[in-house]
Amino acid sequence: MDTTYYDHGTPAERWERAQMFFDAKDYAAAARVLGGLVEEVPEQTGPRLLLARSYYHSAQLRRAEGELRVIVEREPVEYYARLMLGRTLQRQGRDEEAESHLRIASALAGDFAEV
Repeated sequence: MDTTYYDHGTPAERWERAQMFFDAKDYAAAARVLGGLVEEVPEQTGPRLLLARSYYHSAQLRRAEGELRVIVEREPVEYYARLMLGRTLQRQGRDEEAESHLRIASALAGDFAEV
């Protein structure tokens, strides 16, 4: 498989290309670009989160879950990663496991129930 187009350019150019694919709803192509980018800059949350979102929207739920777990492990207060992890687990029928992540995401977002 020729991946030259997906791997070509600087990290900033590939980040831009991945965002363009994502915005165009070509989630599989975005994931192809982001996969290499995440390998190159594994410490950056932005590319990994967009990769997880790309996997989620292209129904690659196990892969999305894996990327989201890395983010949540590194940054436990990353609200959006928690929310996405909860939703990813829900889509896999793992509602009980999803519940704690969704509760934490709500708390981090300041969505407290009225007493």
